[in-house]
Amino acid sequence: QVQLVESGGGSVQVGGSLRLSCAASGLRSSLHCMGWFRQAPGKEREGVAAITSVGSSNYGDSVKGRFTISRDNAKNAVYLQMNSLKPEDTGMYYCATVIPGACVAARIQSGVYRGQGTQVTVSS
Repeated sequence: QVQLVESGGGSVQVGGSLRLSCAASGLRSSLHCMGWFRQAPGKEREGVAAITSVGSSNYGDSVKGRFTISRDNAKNAVYLQMNSLKPEDTGMYYCATVIPGACVAARIQSGVYRGQGTQVTVSS
């Protein structure tokens, strides 16, 4: 059974930082393009960042220069370091596999597996 479990969300003030973690079980995340997605109330889910199996990264325009995705294949984990947070970064953040063809595309699309999410709230 595949499980992706996110952690690290919370409430921070504008300009603050958070580091999200995603622990994978039941699949070797190193073989997959992995990504982070977010969804704010009333908005569509948005692909935030993706990382290929060989470590190349791709970011949504709204987070470039502020967020960094990384992976630790030995721990079967994926991370998202979020700096200079803004109120518009508020939302539920999900870890998911990414459709291979969308890993380096302008629109990052989630694949079959997705976690339950961790809430990020940025207040001014």
